[in-house]
Amino acid sequence: MAVTSDFGIRASVRNTKASDLTTTADALDFVRGVHLESGTGAGKADRVFHDQRTLAASATETLDLAGVLTDVYGAAITFARVKFIAISAASGNTNNVIVGANASNDWVGLLNAAGTITLRPGASFAAMSGSADATGMAVTAGTGDLIKVANSAGSTSVTYDVVIVGVSA
Repeated sequence: MAVTSDFGIRASVRNTKASDLTTTADALDFVRGVHLESGTGAGKADRVFHDQRTLAASATETLDLAGVLTDVYGAAITFARVKFIAISAASGNTNNVIVGANASNDWVGLLNAAGTITLRPGASFAAMSGSADATGMAVTAGTGDLIKVANSAGSTSVTYDVVIVGVSA
């Protein structure tokens, strides 16, 4: 299996202010991107997980980055390092999606052990390693490989999308 990937962040903002005879404009174009070829070193990735998932009211689940998730072909995936992660809450959700702070074996490659990210309906979050970064966000099988995802309330289910790109070694 060969994996090539491109991901990025872009913010394009135009801020204007009218005065008596002119309009002043501040144009911001903030772009960061990464291209990864197939493999396990710097600028490379060889594992991909993506899914759309639904949690019942007040439910939680744990995404195990070391040997439990399966790829699109049904093969178990073990990440040694994560190079990209994105989680997006569906805009039709009523409740929030809470990511992080697993009770044990918490993956701290992105957040510290107690850290969480709250995704309101329609919100997304992404983090990526630079293409020159061989380490990425480390995964430690058995002690630091679990991502908790929770539905913030008991009223309705929530749906979220998750994409994780990384390496096996």
